Amino acid sequence: MDNDTLFCCKLKDESVNQDLTTEFLTALDYDFSSWEDLENHHAFHTLYFAEEADAVAAKARIEPMLIEWKEFDINIESIELFSIKREDWSEVWKKYFHILHISDRLVIKPSWLEYNPKPGQKIVEIDPGMSFGTGQHATTAYCLKMIDKLIDDENIATFLDAGCGSGILSIAAAKLGCKEIDAFDIDSDSIMIAGENIEINKIEPKNISLQVADVAKFAAPRKTYDLVAANILAHILRENRDKIVSFVKPGGKLILAGILTSDFENTAQHFSKAGLEQIDRFTEKEWTSGLFIKK
Repeated sequence: MDNDTLFCCKLKDESVNQDLTTEFLTALDYDFSSWEDLENHHAFHTLYFAEEADAVAAKARIEPMLIEWKEFDINIESIELFSIKREDWSEVWKKYFHILHISDRLVIKPSWLEYNPKPGQKIVEIDPGMSFGTGQHATTAYCLKMIDKLIDDENIATFLDAGCGSGILSIAAAKLGCKEIDAFDIDSDSIMIAGENIEINKIEPKNISLQVADVAKFAAPRKTYDLVAANILAHILRENRDKIVSFVKPGGKLILAGILTSDFENTAQHFSKAGLEQIDRFTEKEWTSGLFIKK
């Protein structure tokens, strides 16, 4: 193995809904980055490997899937193999992330950028590693906005982050004053990255409890919570509806995100039948998220 080289498999994406491609690639369990060429209306998704044979195998695995993906309006124009020097990696992907102002007081800052906060601003510093988690995605941004609003308006004391990824939601909740936070993700690498981000943000580890678990098997340490955020694919939300609803205190709030707009109504109705009332929704870039209250 050449420790100085990363081997890459790059997909040129001409789909209208390029976010859907990222969901398919995530399901295939690859480390990758994505960026949009807004001027030319296409995106590039680059998969990264330590071994050249793994990059070749990924290309061979994905190519037969492209016909099936077309049924979901995913249009991959080309797949290219190339290599880069490992020290060039940060310059390849970091330039596509930027400082994000969620609200007047909540700012998401990638760890490699400088920012001078205004008085009263809370800065969440994030290093997502080789995947997503800086708040750029529409569903993550909605979750952050709701956390900011609800913690301020309703004195949220307990928060559960279901599918925590980089830990961005939990860290934001802690920065905004929530003291009792639990988070879990099915991906052990995500939990490792979340732990590193908690340390970067100088949050006491005791304030955010992290677990590797899937939603079906997660045992909630605090049983129920004032606020739960479930930024998970819609079919997983529906399959685990009763478990997710059980995490929410009576009168508590649930944020559902990670849902394609075409799938949101079905998902919302599914949760309404379990005793939740939808009180807000937001759509951006083919994604819809919603806020629910437990009656």
